[in-house]
Amino acid sequence: AGMKKVIQHPDLHRPGLALTGFFERFSNKRIQILGETEMAYMSRLSLERLAEISRELFERDIPMVIVTKGITPRAEFVDAADRFHTGVFSSRLTTLELINRLSAYLEQIFAPSITVHGTLVDVYGVGLLYTGKSGIGKSEVALDLVERGHRLVADDVVRINRRGADVIIGTGEELLGHHMEIRGVGIIDIEQLFGIRSIRLQKRIEVEVNLALWSETEEYERLGVEAKRTTILGVEIPYVRVPISPGKNITVISEVIAMNHMLKVYGKDSAIEFSEKLSQRLSRKSSTRDYLESDLE
Repeated sequence: AGMKKVIQHPDLHRPGLALTGFFERFSNKRIQILGETEMAYMSRLSLERLAEISRELFERDIPMVIVTKGITPRAEFVDAADRFHTGVFSSRLTTLELINRLSAYLEQIFAPSITVHGTLVDVYGVGLLYTGKSGIGKSEVALDLVERGHRLVADDVVRINRRGADVIIGTGEELLGHHMEIRGVGIIDIEQLFGIRSIRLQKRIEVEVNLALWSETEEYERLGVEAKRTTILGVEIPYVRVPISPGKNITVISEVIAMNHMLKVYGKDSAIEFSEKLSQRLSRKSSTRDYLESDLE
């Protein structure tokens, strides 16, 4: 019966104080973890006190209990769990190891997620998310990058999960795997064609690269001093809009975007440095000109 309860919260709770009878601010919506300390305490309780505490614990409609280190709980505790239709599970892991593993798993399950139309590629260790209207050439760019030694994460459909406050992770759909549709060719299997080194199961998304057809009426970034950003699942990442035109090598531009991003991560912004040098040069020229104009000898 306990298997029918729904886990509604990603956090875990160790009910140490609750076992003493103090239930104020008790987190009953969380999975309860009983370690060696809690079990040692309960082993010293009388049968009547253990039954009373167990009843008070399980009547608060907790989702489940996990006992660590393979310790077997006392019969009175299990009987109370059965009466309130709550599952009691045992794990051979230590308390710390169980909490670390289970917390990471629950964080992934409960993480906010969306699915976007795009292509995700690992370029020099930087996750580039390619977006743009259908047929713009996202898959072809990714294929060219894979041929140059970079790694495909997902094509056409990218599932994005937020991890923590400022990290978003992209994965592919299980059904699609690492297949790719190339117009005029059909469906190809990247792993079969280029080997296991050409793919990744997941990657942190660090830059969105939006591909769009070149338009004479649209203004494009020339210097890059004012970096654009976009927000995905509440996380801000750099946004680069790349115009597509005949003869433009988007693959090399993609590699430059990745390397330039890494330079910025390490505190070196080429656009800002160039702008500062230009300003200093103009300032020196202005000072020299003023000096010469005022020199009447």
